[in-house]
Amino acid sequence: MSCVRQAVAKMMRMNSHTVNRLLSPSSSAAPFFSGGDTGRWNPRLWWFLSGNAALFVAINSNTVLAKDASLDEAEGMELRRIEGDSVKFNIHTSKWRVFTDKGREFFLQGKLEEAEKLFLAALQEAKEGFGKRDPHVASASNNLAELYRVNKLYHKAEPLYLEAISILEESFGPEDIRVGSAFHNMGQFYIVQRKLDEARVCYEHALKIKRRVLGLNHTDYADTMYHLGTVLHLQGNEKDSEALVQDSIRILENGGQGESIMCLKRMRYLAQIYLKSKRFEEAEKVQRKILHVMELTKGWNVLDTTITAEGLALILQSTGSLNEAEELFERCLDARKALLPRDHIQIGVNLLHIARVAMLNSDQLKNFDYPKAISELDKANEALHESIRIAQCCLDKLKKQNKKIHNFGATGEIGKNAQVPLVILLEASDALGLLEITKKQLQGSKQSERAPNIEAENALFKGVSAYKEFVTERSITESPEMKVEYLKCLKHLLSLNSDGTTERTQQSTEANLQDLRDEIKRLEVELSPHRKHKI
Repeated sequence: MSCVRQAVAKMMRMNSHTVNRLLSPSSSAAPFFSGGDTGRWNPRLWWFLSGNAALFVAINSNTVLAKDASLDEAEGMELRRIEGDSVKFNIHTSKWRVFTDKGREFFLQGKLEEAEKLFLAALQEAKEGFGKRDPHVASASNNLAELYRVNKLYHKAEPLYLEAISILEESFGPEDIRVGSAFHNMGQFYIVQRKLDEARVCYEHALKIKRRVLGLNHTDYADTMYHLGTVLHLQGNEKDSEALVQDSIRILENGGQGESIMCLKRMRYLAQIYLKSKRFEEAEKVQRKILHVMELTKGWNVLDTTITAEGLALILQSTGSLNEAEELFERCLDARKALLPRDHIQIGVNLLHIARVAMLNSDQLKNFDYPKAISELDKANEALHESIRIAQCCLDKLKKQNKKIHNFGATGEIGKNAQVPLVILLEASDALGLLEITKKQLQGSKQSERAPNIEAENALFKGVSAYKEFVTERSITESPEMKVEYLKCLKHLLSLNSDGTTERTQQSTEANLQDLRDEIKRLEVELSPHRKHKI
């Protein structure tokens, strides 16, 4: 018994023949496609299967509900044609259409309770008007399943998905493209629940059907190929995942869709696969390709292009190509300043990147060009102070908007809008503390080495104070990224105050050193399940 069968058999009782056909080891999924190039369409479904992925959801958790395009012109004629004119238009089919259309309208508006009532009514009318095993019932079942999936009522959604698959398989055979579409939909249903084995089996079967019906160069075949690749990547099978994603991109490019949003998304995913395995050169090539397309299609006057360029700059920074990275960060900053308000947090992020590159430049220059190394540190210092100012400004605005922001701990949550500026404040404060220490070391005099690092301490304390103000004990458990940056600040504070080089340091912080150590130890224990976050 396949892993999909094991999972779904618990949710729905089906006769053994249907289960064995529906959930065989070769099973998988695929979205419905439009067009008649295969000559396999049954005329009884042409009107509500028109349009790409007309009946079932297939990709990226985007909901695609059953459609009934062209129904106004042809519904009555087509219904008379079904099964030798034995089925005639009746009140049930009319109601089915009204309930479906109105339910879809409510669904897209986010009125899920109203949509559920109408979808339930549409399902009942489909059964009474067309018969319990008619494809219209599959359509209605899918719509209701999609609604339950969005509401995370998975136990209600799964039997409906299976019912739709069973009906379509009975109507068109186990290898029909519409059956593959239903399995693709099930793959999406499983992947949002992180049931990766079940999702993989579904997508594998979808790929098999699409390959046979659509051919190796069809974009819908590439779509399922890509989704199977994402599942394999999540399962740790990076080699096969990479090959599938690459082939899905190639098919789109060969089909003239190399500049499409879909293709760009897949290239970004491929770049992430390369980065995860530290294959920076390959990631750089893909990211350059993406940026080239963005520059040609959108130019630099949109934020999407700056985000893409920033991604490339970060890769270049990782590989030591600091000059080009710096140029890209500067260009991104100019673009953002033209597109965003002066104190927008994205500008603060950009400044933080520029500061880090300048600090790396200084480190490279320190042994042979001292003045230039100091100049780079001064540049980084200015950028970090501005980044901190912007982050603090964003947090201050949030405090004004919600005077009770310190009570977020009552629900264990931090304001969503406060998370990014707080992380930036912590990162910039920590970087500024390191900068001040580096600058004193670079200056090199014994007097400066013994002098208290007041600027570094102030910078680090600013980050720590902001963290304590905005985050409660309960909420930081839910935000490991933020906690990592907080821990970095604490460790650097401990390092500054443990060296005993100055009287001021010993007198002002000796009593608090143990508290710092205890806090660091507590955070390290809490972060142990999140070892992927480097400290």
